[in-house]
Parts: sequence; C-alpha cells; structure tokens
Amino acid sequence: MKKKVVVASGKGGVGKSMLASSLALLFSKEKKVVACDCDVDAPNLGLWLGITDYDERKKISTSMKAIIDQKKCIKCGKCENICKFRAIKKNKIFLVNPFLCEGCGACQLICPVDAIKLKPVKNGELRIKKTEYGFPLVSGQLYPGEAGSGKIVEQLRKKAERFDYDVMILDSAAGIGCPVIASVRGCDYAVLITEPTPSGFSDLKRILEVVDHFKINYGIIINKWDIYPKLSEKIEKWSGKKFLGKISYDRKVIDIIVNLKPIIRTDSKVVSEIEGIFKRLKIIK
Repeated sequence: MKKKVVVASGKGGVGKSMLASSLALLFSKEKKVVACDCDVDAPNLGLWLGITDYDERKKISTSMKAIIDQKKCIKCGKCENICKFRAIKKNKIFLVNPFLCEGCGACQLICPVDAIKLKPVKNGELRIKKTEYGFPLVSGQLYPGEAGSGKIVEQLRKKAERFDYDVMILDSAAGIGCPVIASVRGCDYAVLITEPTPSGFSDLKRILEVVDHFKINYGIIINKWDIYPKLSEKIEKWSGKKFLGKISYDRKVIDIIVNLKPIIRTDSKVVSEIEGIFKRLKIIK
C-alpha cells in the first residue's frame, strides 16, 4: 500500500529539509520513493540532495489577476472602492497593480458594465529531477510577488502521484498556512520536528493542531536538543509515546549543506541518530 509521510515543523529553520532528505534516502534503500518539496515559497530539499538543476520545468497557472477593459470602463470608481487589497488605483484611468491583486473577483462582480475580467497568470512552476539515488524529486516554485502557494502544492502532489512509489516523502513549508495544509492533508503519517526553544515548542503545538484536525498519526523529533537540554527534556516528556527521538547539534552540518552533500552520506554524528529514528519510524508504520 502506498504511504505518504509528511515532514512538518510549524517553525522554520529547525531541520525539516535535512530530515526529509535523509528519510527519502533511507527509505529508497528498500522501497520505491518519490520526494516532494512542498515549500514552494523557498524550496531547498533539492540542495540537501545535492541538486542544483532539474530535468524538467513547467510553468503553471493557479492564480488569476483582474484586467480592466479601458474601452468599456465608465470610470465609476466602484472597483477601486471595493478592492480590499488596494490593487486598483486611478491615474487618469483605473489600473490594476498585478503585485497587489489577489484575483478575488470582487471588482468583476461589482462592475456595472462588465469591463473587468479575471485572467489566469503563470504564477509558478513545477520541476522534476531524477536523482542519482534512484528516486525522483518533484519540486515547486512560486514566482516572486505571486500568490497561490497552496494551489501549487496541490498541483505538485498530483504530479508526484504519476510516479510509481511505495513511500512519498513530503517536505512541508514552515508555519500553518495554505501550503502547509495542502502538504499535510491526505497523508498517512506526520513527522513533526522542532527545536528546544520557546518559539519552536510553541509552533510545534500549532502544527499539531493542523495534524490533529486531519486525524493523522504522528511522531515528534527534537533537533539540536543539546543546545537547551532542560527544554528538550520538557518537550520529550510532553510528547510521551509520540516521541521518536532527538538529533544533536553538529557544526559539520552547515559545512555539509554548503558542499551540497546529503547528510546521511557523511560521517556526521547525527547520521546514527537519524538512522535510529528511521528504525523506530518503520516499526510504527
């Protein structure tokens, strides 16, 4: 049976992509894997796998922008008044600022002469790379100034489903917004990773609310646990039976990612810790 494992954090910079890349490599030794970089605002899973280019790139449209037909426009100003994003301004004629327009359609509905239309825009792209480790990486990228990150994640997941796989590893964005919800929804298991800081612990609780909403089984990991052992112990006790393990802080990790080397293929002390977590994760699954 196909399984989808999402790696989420609630907070950025806690080691989510490091762990997702490691799990993809470990699972790939015995199962067919497809890896998904669902952090379309700042995709970096590829870097943790040593990838800097892609075999396939395709522009996609998951967003709309308002366009005003100046020949029909009677300059009544209703569109400017109703736009909550202040995307429409009058400068002799009414113009739409594409960087502010969210494509909500309110202006189109209120226009008395049907002078406004919503048109699709290319707001992002999907990228595919067959890694040297035998599994594909599907990545998304939201273009600067564009909206619709959650919808791009939906398209990304549909693309990933076309591959033959036993385990899909999804590297979620940080936080609890649209791209995170789109990443978590429909998964079989969530690996929640945090760090022993007040903000890390607080955001762990927030992402857990999302996971619980979708009734997904989960496990908790503490990364860099030794930078604040007292709080790490508190998080571990709070996690109870859901605790999967902890990963130490290692300065080598920074040098490793700078050189685009997968963590699991190095001599870092965190390798054995991640492998131990992987074994416990397999038992749960």
